[in-house]
Amino acid sequence: MRAPPTVSKDGPRINEDIRAREVHLIDKDGENKGNVPIAEALAFAQAAGMDLVEISPNATPPVVKLLDFGKYKYQEQKKQAEARKKQKVVEIKEIKLRPMIDDHDYDVKMRSMQRFFEEGDKVKVTLRFRGREMAHMELGTKLLDRVKEDVAKIAKIEMDARFEGRQMIMVLAPR
Repeated sequence: MRAPPTVSKDGPRINEDIRAREVHLIDKDGENKGNVPIAEALAFAQAAGMDLVEISPNATPPVVKLLDFGKYKYQEQKKQAEARKKQKVVEIKEIKLRPMIDDHDYDVKMRSMQRFFEEGDKVKVTLRFRGREMAHMELGTKLLDRVKEDVAKIAKIEMDARFEGRQMIMVLAPR
């Protein structure tokens, strides 16, 4: 019969879970105590009322430190939460246009597009053709060229205009 497989926990090994015979010990004040046998390190930790936490498992011998494991885990969670908070998720906003759009409507769309770029989002410009507008594709191409020129300073073209069925699609990203 074989022994049951060891259950691997996430995070560093602590106290009796540390498998090395000899460890490099750092006490709670950050002082280097040098290489000591694991039994001595555990006794040291118990006397101080602290946990023995493996900081650098790949070193030879592994580096362990005396600290309060609950507090250490809490600090790590806070660090990870802070890192997640600082992440920016780039969204793709969509602006829908028609080939015969009026100047004022176009200006309104351009203002909202500019706001999206300032927020750091990408913009998908969709130009939809209906009915007989399909016979005048050059109007749509001119309109998308005008959009490209108007946002050239604040955005770059990520995907150039291409046809998908009855619509032309172009994706722009902030500079």
